[in-house]
Amino acid sequence: MKYYIGIDIGTSSVKVTLMDEDGKIKKEASREYTIDEPKPGWKEIDPEIWMRGTDEAMEQLLEGCDPQEVEAIGVTGQMHTVVFLDENGVSIRPALMWNDTRTKDMVSNLKEKIRCLTRASHVANIISTGSPAVNLLWLKENEPDSFHKMKKFLIGPDYIVYRLTGTMQTDYCEASTSSLCDLTTGTWSPEIRHLLDFPEDIYPEIKGAAVTSGTVLEEWSRKYGFREDVRVITGTGDNPAAAIATGCFAKKYPVLSLGTSGVLMVPKEEIDFHAKGKNILFSMDGKEISILVQGVIQSTGSSLGWWIQRILETDDFAGETGQDDLDHLGESSLIFYPHLTGDKTIYGDPNLRGAFWGIGTDTTRKEMTLAVMEGICLAARQLAEVMCLTRDDLDGLKVTGGGSKNEVWMQMLADVLGVRVQQLESGAGAGYGIALAAAGSREEISMEQIIDHTVKIRKTFSPRPYNMGLYDKKYKKYKKMYQCYQEMMKE
Repeated sequence: MKYYIGIDIGTSSVKVTLMDEDGKIKKEASREYTIDEPKPGWKEIDPEIWMRGTDEAMEQLLEGCDPQEVEAIGVTGQMHTVVFLDENGVSIRPALMWNDTRTKDMVSNLKEKIRCLTRASHVANIISTGSPAVNLLWLKENEPDSFHKMKKFLIGPDYIVYRLTGTMQTDYCEASTSSLCDLTTGTWSPEIRHLLDFPEDIYPEIKGAAVTSGTVLEEWSRKYGFREDVRVITGTGDNPAAAIATGCFAKKYPVLSLGTSGVLMVPKEEIDFHAKGKNILFSMDGKEISILVQGVIQSTGSSLGWWIQRILETDDFAGETGQDDLDHLGESSLIFYPHLTGDKTIYGDPNLRGAFWGIGTDTTRKEMTLAVMEGICLAARQLAEVMCLTRDDLDGLKVTGGGSKNEVWMQMLADVLGVRVQQLESGAGAGYGIALAAAGSREEISMEQIIDHTVKIRKTFSPRPYNMGLYDKKYKKYKKMYQCYQEMMKE
């Protein structure tokens, strides 16, 4: 039996997955870590913390297994997080995270400059706080000594590939979402590079996600007991990796991932610069390029986590979010606005914040918890709307991520969107997807063949007319909240 390993470098933990050649998950292991927040809105981490977590999780994963049967490794993880390496391949400062907002005052001016470019003006639609382009510019302007020491930048998961193989590269996904890439050509944009005055040699080579980057270095092979020829593929960002696992690419249907953030992914035949959403380039082999349009709600799981853990001061998510009677969903007039950390897709407003509306002396703890969950669903509806998706486009929406395990949330989502929502079996996440990509890098096996018998629907939730009607009325009020916010913020 041949085995494949998927490594997922998440925001708060690394998760490793062992998959056999039939696509079955044999074992998983994880290690948690914390990010540094030296100032409000700043989020950074020493990338070596990821490697230490990967190392510890890998050792646990391989206990009781024959490491000689491992064929290939794939790495995925948080998109946008940028790592800065010196001439010796050593990180010169903590990596700037995808959800870091220190550049919020730089983005607007940079957008205007990019709009004036001839070929790369489309990049103005996607650049935001956390983009590698603006974070590199922040480093150049605020830590010039560090910028001059930097000889190469990598995106989060690329660093683990580098540490495992000694090679440096990125894939089409990470390049196309960096705001440094010309999406019409799939290459680094010289216009953006000249505008920002970046050296050409700091850019990594762009490769296909399933292209072999190298073999595992001797120090790691010896430690884990691998054969000398265990391959490591280039890898890709967590959202395309999750899309692989859910069949999004193979079957051409939309997928909503409910994790720390909420990500709506829609495969397209060609780039669409008119609808809102980030056009992601993806390629397995580096030759054939697919398009995945991604829209984001920045605070989904993090909004619920804030409410349950920080405010209610409990870790009992199941107890707080459970609901015996689903018939009354939508009857409460309470509305929660979930944009606690700003917005990237709907309004492109990094300063946007959340709110509760309609609180009274009779408001209960349960109502407020359900309002948080509803607010995220209402945001998902608005996200789909600005991405020009109809109910026909969304019907049978596949949902994955930690939030998909909550059946109250899934029924609520079906009622709010007015479409059937299909809860995918757990395991269809980014780590599994990149393990599939590693398996698909073999010529004798098709990733699509594996997906055909591994993607399974756990349960389908259908919208109910009574609750749909309630949420239609609530959604009309919800959409007015941004205008109210703008009025409140005027000096």
